[in-house]
Amino acid sequence: MKSNIFNKHPFISSPDWGESKYWSYKDHRVHFRVTGNESNPPLVLIHGFGASSDHWRNNAEIFASEGFRVFGIDLIGFGRSEQNLHRDIKYLENQFWANQLASFIDEIIDTQKNGKVILIGNSLGALTAITTLSDRPDLIKTIIAAPLPEPVFINPIKFSFPSWILKVKSFLIKIFFHLFPLKTLINLILRTKLITFALQSAYFRSISNDTSLKRIVTVPARRVNASKALRAMCIGMSNRSDSAKGPSIIEKIKNLPNRPPILLIWGKQDKLIPIFLAKKLIKLHPWLKLYVINEAGHCLHDELPKHFNQIVLKWLKNLKTSK
Repeated sequence: MKSNIFNKHPFISSPDWGESKYWSYKDHRVHFRVTGNESNPPLVLIHGFGASSDHWRNNAEIFASEGFRVFGIDLIGFGRSEQNLHRDIKYLENQFWANQLASFIDEIIDTQKNGKVILIGNSLGALTAITTLSDRPDLIKTIIAAPLPEPVFINPIKFSFPSWILKVKSFLIKIFFHLFPLKTLINLILRTKLITFALQSAYFRSISNDTSLKRIVTVPARRVNASKALRAMCIGMSNRSDSAKGPSIIEKIKNLPNRPPILLIWGKQDKLIPIFLAKKLIKLHPWLKLYVINEAGHCLHDELPKHFNQIVLKWLKNLKTSK
C-alpha cells in the first residue's frame, strides 16, 4: 500500500511537536500538546505505559497537515503531568484515566462545537480509549487501537471469587507494592543498560542509538514522585474490578446501539502482546477490524510511522466517505 502524501512531509523525529499546554483535572496538573487548525476535526493521541505525548513525535504533525486538530495528552502519572497524587486519589488505573480523558474532551475540545473525536491509543492508551468509549460513546467518532493490551481480552471472565478472597488479595497486593523497592528498581534501570533492554522489548528494530526515545522515557521516570505514581498504578491496575477489565469493556461496547467503528493495528513481531492474541480477539469479536504491520513491534506507530500514518489516514478517509 503506497501513497504520495509522505513525499511532501519530512520524517519528524523531535518529541517537541505542537504547542505545549497545561490543564487541571481534579486539582492535578495535566500536560498536553496541540497542533493543527482549530476548525479541523479533533483527533486525540493517547500514549502507552512509560511514555507520554512526546512519543507521537512521528505522527502528530502528519495528521495535522492532513486536516486534523491534533491533541496529545499526558495521562496523570506520566510525562509532564502530575505524579504526586492528592489524598483523595490513591490509585491509578484505566477507569481513572478514562475519566480524565472524557473530562479533557468535554472541557478542552468541546464536541458540541467541534464534533466527535477520533481516539488513537498505543497499548495502555488504547485500553484507556475503549474504556472511555464504554462510558461516553457520545464523545467518540472512532477508535484506532495500536495495539490493545491485556491478554484477558481473548476470553470473557466466567468465574468469580468470594468477597473475602478478593479483599485478602487486594490487601496482599497493597502490602507487596508498598514493601517492594520501586524507587531503587527505577534508578537501577535508568542508570544501566537495562533501560535499553526494556525499550528494545517493545521494538523490532534496534533502538540502541535512539537517544530521543530514551529521553522520552527516562526524563519523567527521574522525577521526584515517579516511584509513587508507579506504585499507585501497580496497585490500581492489579486490584481493578472485572468491569474495568478487557472482556467486560469489549462486551459493553459490542452492545452499544450506535457503536463507533474500531480498528486494531498490530505489529507482527510484537513480543509483549503477540499477534496470535489479536487473531483470537478478532475471531471472538469479528466486528473489530484488524490490520497487521510486518517488521514492527509493540510501539509500531513510532517504529514504522510512515506505514502507520498511512493506514490511519486511509481508515479515516474511508470512514468519511462511507457516511
